[in-house]
Amino acid sequence: MNMVFKYVNFAIASTLVNLLFQYISFYFYDGFLSLYIAMFFGTLSGLILKYVLDKKYIFYHKPKNKKDDGKKFLLYSLMGLFTTFIFWGFEIGFDFVFGNEKAKYIGAILGLSIGYVVKYFLDKKFVFKD
Repeated sequence: MNMVFKYVNFAIASTLVNLLFQYISFYFYDGFLSLYIAMFFGTLSGLILKYVLDKKYIFYHKPKNKKDDGKKFLLYSLMGLFTTFIFWGFEIGFDFVFGNEKAKYIGAILGLSIGYVVKYFLDKKFVFKD
């Protein structure tokens, strides 16, 4: 149960970092394709934080060297592509259907929540397998 608690808290932290970077991105640029640019920077920042936390505190993986760590990060990122489409789909969908900033962020939170559950199982099976 402790692992579930940690994973949920890490997912929340990564979600907050993701949304913070999106907010910062919108602060600096709110023009053409700004939603997609913000989602990119938010996704990247959340991905890096989540990888570090999952690797160390969920799967207890200690890379052999920087090359091994890089390979794990790449595989972790590839597993995240599918879940990123879930997250982006919800965020874009809520933005399109409801057309306001709050709805966009609610869609992002829902999409990230679903994506993180799926991602845990993908990471366990393919990235941090024993």
